Amino acid sequence: MKQRGRHRRRRRGQALRATLAGTALALTAAATLISTSQATGANSPGGLTALRSTSAGQQLRLHENLTSRDALDTLSGNMGGNVGVDGVLRDADRSMRNTADCTTDERGALPVQPTATRAYCWGDADARTGQWQPRSLTTSGDAADDGLWGTHQVILAGWTHRDGQAAAPTRDEGLAKIAFVDATDPDALSYRWVLLVAPRAGGKDFTAVHSGLAGMVWYQDKLIVTAAHGEGLLVFDLHRLLRADVDSGAVGRVGHGYSAAGYQYVLPAIGSYDPEGGACTRGRDRAVPCFGSLSLDRTTNPDSLVATEAAADRPERTRIWRYAFSTAAYRTGLLADAQGHVNAVEAYTTRGSGISGAVSHRSDGTRDAQWYIARPSDSRTQHGSLWRQSGHGAQAATCTADQSHACWSLGSGSLSYWQRTGELWTLTGAADRRVLYAVPLSSVDGSLD
Repeated sequence: MKQRGRHRRRRRGQALRATLAGTALALTAAATLISTSQATGANSPGGLTALRSTSAGQQLRLHENLTSRDALDTLSGNMGGNVGVDGVLRDADRSMRNTADCTTDERGALPVQPTATRAYCWGDADARTGQWQPRSLTTSGDAADDGLWGTHQVILAGWTHRDGQAAAPTRDEGLAKIAFVDATDPDALSYRWVLLVAPRAGGKDFTAVHSGLAGMVWYQDKLIVTAAHGEGLLVFDLHRLLRADVDSGAVGRVGHGYSAAGYQYVLPAIGSYDPEGGACTRGRDRAVPCFGSLSLDRTTNPDSLVATEAAADRPERTRIWRYAFSTAAYRTGLLADAQGHVNAVEAYTTRGSGISGAVSHRSDGTRDAQWYIARPSDSRTQHGSLWRQSGHGAQAATCTADQSHACWSLGSGSLSYWQRTGELWTLTGAADRRVLYAVPLSSVDGSLD
């Protein structure tokens, strides 16, 4: 994309990436790593099993449905035109706290092994709110080869409204918002909230999007997120960020202006990817799976979207699969073929459920991908685990203190790999322990040898 001025900023991007490398955080006691064959306990997910049947592929098939350009243009025109990512970042009104300013509880949510090299905590109001929960993450490292959007390095963090105290769903239940984080200066991260919405009435109005935001991927100029209840995917255009001009609790047109539940900016959906096999069902092997986490794999050809099945109520085999992004120039950042179909190009199952994030990555010179899969603990007070899986088995850290695999973060969200910096990014979602952090993928691999 010409607007990113990629080649003019190559040296600047390299300098920024060198700065972002950081130094390791001193956290907790050391851990040792063992392979699955050496592990004590029975919580290993084991190796991945390939799915090759026609029926398995049909269960994963999607259909693309795009909103008309006229409706999107009408909404943009009525709201004063698109402000774009740069416009939102210039208006960032909140600051993230650096590691030293995080509380002891927040730092305690970070991984035991491997340790994070960078960690940030949210502003006080967002760190302690009980109804909004951080779930997913993607970065400009997904969006562009050089990791830059314009002159910025950007992190997007998805939060969902959950009112656990209400006897019945409230109006705001399932509202979805994204923190647009300017990470260009690694010592001074700032952010602004953006509400996700959907156009209606031919673009003359909009309504709130309800989504669990268990996963999202920013690829080129598109943002793909999980829809409500994991039933499908929603797609957004990052050029079409709009500014609300009415400050009220309403969502949509208010008189001669537009309101976004008190937020200044909105991002309207431009379409969806819906399962062709009908509504999804959790925990049934032969049913259409509900979406869990999402991530991007830039080591496939073409680049691909990695998806996992949402957690089931009981531990069963969980599906993991990928879709290829379109290579047609006129379909920038989209998945479907010319007929609007989206077919999985690879699919596996893994033992157990409860995957919170998964990343697939092929190292230089290797044929098969390694899958890095995060699993939260069943206990809210215990750390989760991070497994590296392939068709041959699985490996994970064993903590020195208790010889368990609970060495990853507390209440971990989805995973995102920033290829240029070699960092694995994620966030924690436990109440009062909400941290955004990065771990070098080489540290994960090195600890597994």
